[in-house]
Amino acid sequence: MSQAKGTFEVKLVPQSAADAPVGRRSIDKQFSGDLEATSQGEMLAIMTEVKGSAGYVAMERVTGKLGGKSGSFALQHSGTMRRGVSELSIMVVPDSGTGELAGISGRMEIIIAEGRHSYVFDYTISQVH
Repeated sequence: MSQAKGTFEVKLVPQSAADAPVGRRSIDKQFSGDLEATSQGEMLAIMTEVKGSAGYVAMERVTGKLGGKSGSFALQHSGTMRRGVSELSIMVVPDSGTGELAGISGRMEIIIAEGRHSYVFDYTISQVH
């Protein structure tokens, strides 16, 4: 298992009306550190009437270099927040790796502290048969 760490900038752009039952946003990220890449994706989210409670799902395609290897892969997000306590799962979509990243699998953790976003990405790249 390898581990990549670094920071990222994210731009979320609303794609649906503010009063829509499900909010939709486009995602654009720029990763720095061990993962030098960009990503594009979409997020669906629902806020509740209880402050600090919500849920979201997202899919994004990451393209760039990881550990010196070039290619792309997809990430699948599933997150909930229950009265301010969050649970988040970000997994590599199976068989989504391309180029030198074919065979990638793993899990990413996002850390938000003092207004900055960072990541810890535990991954493996297996031989593709």
